[in-house]
Amino acid sequence: MKKSKVISRSRGRAEESGTQLAFSTDDQRWFALRNRDEAADGRFVYSVATTGVFCRPNCPSKLPRREHVSFYETSAAARRAGFRPCKRCQPEGKSQRQLHAEAMAKACRIIETSDSPPSLAALAEGAGLSPYHFQRVFKRVVGVTPREYGVALKTGRARTELRARNTVTEAIYGAGYGSSSRFYERANETLGMTPREFRQGGGGVTLRFAIERSQLGLVLVAGTARGICAVQFGDDRAVLERGLRREFPRARVENAGRDFNSWVKAVVAHIEAPARRIELPLDIRGTAFQHRVWQALRKIPAGATSTYAEIAATIGNPRAVRAVGRACAANPVAVVVPCHRVVRSDGNLSGYRWGIRRKRELLRREGR
Repeated sequence: MKKSKVISRSRGRAEESGTQLAFSTDDQRWFALRNRDEAADGRFVYSVATTGVFCRPNCPSKLPRREHVSFYETSAAARRAGFRPCKRCQPEGKSQRQLHAEAMAKACRIIETSDSPPSLAALAEGAGLSPYHFQRVFKRVVGVTPREYGVALKTGRARTELRARNTVTEAIYGAGYGSSSRFYERANETLGMTPREFRQGGGGVTLRFAIERSQLGLVLVAGTARGICAVQFGDDRAVLERGLRREFPRARVENAGRDFNSWVKAVVAHIEAPARRIELPLDIRGTAFQHRVWQALRKIPAGATSTYAEIAATIGNPRAVRAVGRACAANPVAVVVPCHRVVRSDGNLSGYRWGIRRKRELLRREGR
């Protein structure tokens, strides 16, 4: 997963996913201005009394003195105060963040609809960027490289085909792979198991699990040899175990031994103190879209929230608000991928797979 870029000295600097708490005070905005924080672009503008202009927070002009600076939430508010837009950063046009999001969304659609993977040079030319810059922007916006995004799309198609086709070979070619050898080379990495094991509902795979008590009720932690594949809340041990076995009907499911305890303890400790960042190996499977959403969720800092609309915009697909909600609901590892930090645009906590009470309590603890 991509590491967050939060500066520890101030929670005012938001990660690129955007948060409701970011840039809400003048101190936070001044900090962002001093650091030319790209994440602040589009969140507010600032005016300079000595020049009579207002600018974007990442305007490349010389940093003004603090006593000459005022902040406004919109360009219209700055105009009403008597200031004119800067000709250098053009604060009334689309922000660079918006332009990049739109360009990367277009690139994603090209990858999704192409019969063969488009070259990096072709994608970059379509976005009006150099290949090097395009690669960096694409990974920042989408969370993975263009090549990784293409592989994830093929993997998603392969999952669908493996469930629908009569044989593994038919599924491989139906997913668009030119040869079975290329698919098998990456199968364990992308599916978390061999194609035949995946097709057979986890047959041949060993899943270890443990159920522990936490302050939010029982929590099931399950994993393969590659990493954690499930973190689930519940109130009944038998119900939790049955749900895991239903998800992987042919896998070998066994109680975890001592070597698994460190993962379990880390998850339970994170539930008790969710403000701490948790870093554990994961073995979670989903579509390319779901992985983009889950990666965006992991960028939301503890103590902050983001809306479904903001997440959709962050991944370059602003119309996919409902699909973002479905991806949050499908999140297989509660708390580790913090879907509880996503709320509706009106601030309502909305739904949560593990119950609104748990969601409210997690957010309360992170806000301590």
